[in-house]
Amino acid sequence: MSRIRNAFKDRKSFIAFITCGDPDLETTEEAVKEMVRQGADLIELGIPFSDPTAEGPVIMAADERALQAGTTTDAVFELTARLRKTVEVPMVYMTYANVVFSYGTERFIAKAAEAGIDGLILPDVPFEEREEFAEVCRKYGLLLISMIAPTSRDRIALIAKEAEGFIYIVSSLGVTGVRSAITTDIASLVTTVRENTDVPCAVGFGISTPEQAKEMAALSDGAIVGSAIVRIVAEKGKEAAIPAGEYVCEMAEAVHSL
Repeated sequence: MSRIRNAFKDRKSFIAFITCGDPDLETTEEAVKEMVRQGADLIELGIPFSDPTAEGPVIMAADERALQAGTTTDAVFELTARLRKTVEVPMVYMTYANVVFSYGTERFIAKAAEAGIDGLILPDVPFEEREEFAEVCRKYGLLLISMIAPTSRDRIALIAKEAEGFIYIVSSLGVTGVRSAITTDIASLVTTVRENTDVPCAVGFGISTPEQAKEMAALSDGAIVGSAIVRIVAEKGKEAAIPAGEYVCEMAEAVHSL
């Protein structure tokens, strides 16, 4: 069983996202370790990109800070290898096709696998174009995570049948960011997914409170939180690890209580 699948085995999963290199890689490393200590079941490591089209202002600003701090793809690979020495939960990269292309697709995926990463999320790659990445991922044992959005309706079954690892269900139209309420009919999305695959699915985009996390995890197999964590890092800077961990503890407890 893959590490990713194992994260969903016995309970609902809490997934935490962080932008690598904001404000520096040392802070990212400490924050990831703290979030895992406090109950994160899976970590999404964001590799910064200059034009992150799926991101709202919070993560976009984090990408800018990370790039200005000199964060490179190679540095993220080195960070991942260091984390993997002590972090046992699955870790996946979330980045953009251009980051992979510019590095060299096979070289990127080979290095990611060598560093100990479990999967890859590319939000700007449409389903029809995923195979060129999926083929290389299979070669190196990485899982290419599929995303399903409210606009995917006619294609949900198709995407679900091809999915591996877990399915990232996008809760809302638009970009990432904290939302006061999530109004999408998540239950019907999940029902369609479950009719077509036994791959677990988790809901992300807009979740920021324990109540929202619990509500979304109750409808699916887990909750994903990014912008709210990245906002803590923006506010606390190099002192972010402990506050980020405390926040994750509260969120993970809500999800795990189901």
